[in-house]
Amino acid sequence: MAITSTPALLISILLSLVLISSAQSCSEYTFPGNQAFNSCIDLPFLQANIHWNYIPSTRTVHIAYRANQTSTGWIAWGINPTGTGMVGSQALVAFHNSNGSLTAYPTPITSYTTSMRPGALSFQVSNISATYTNNQMSIFAVLGPLQNGTAVNHVWQAGNSVINDIPSSHATTGSNIQSMGTLNFLSG
Repeated sequence: MAITSTPALLISILLSLVLISSAQSCSEYTFPGNQAFNSCIDLPFLQANIHWNYIPSTRTVHIAYRANQTSTGWIAWGINPTGTGMVGSQALVAFHNSNGSLTAYPTPITSYTTSMRPGALSFQVSNISATYTNNQMSIFAVLGPLQNGTAVNHVWQAGNSVINDIPSSHATTGSNIQSMGTLNFLSG
């Protein structure tokens, strides 16, 4: 029995090493169009990353939020300047709209039943865009000037469908309700 289980164990170990080496952390990712970011973190939920460049002189941050997603789903990332969690977040959302083009816009999250329609945020946002490649959706934007310093509460999210060009509700269990944290644009 030990003889037959040894090859199986070796195959399992080799397969695990291949899968681990093929997983790409945020620091190894190269964005198209020569976009480069000095800092990034692999987020602990929803197979996502946040990349950024913070410019202290203007208190602005250039961000790229990247997450695994199907072409029919949506992603969102936001800062909550008034607390933790979803409600109060100032978010950026991206998805393919009904004509097939990729859409990205800001949306304030005012309640648990929010509509995620385009709207103004409590801070300036510019240069919003999105990409979709190899089942990964990314949102790019410039935020700021940030008024409350460089440490922020942030949230990120993903949903499976878009109806009438508005993202549908996300799951309310597991990783979807754990996707929040604190981010310091100076120290990571």
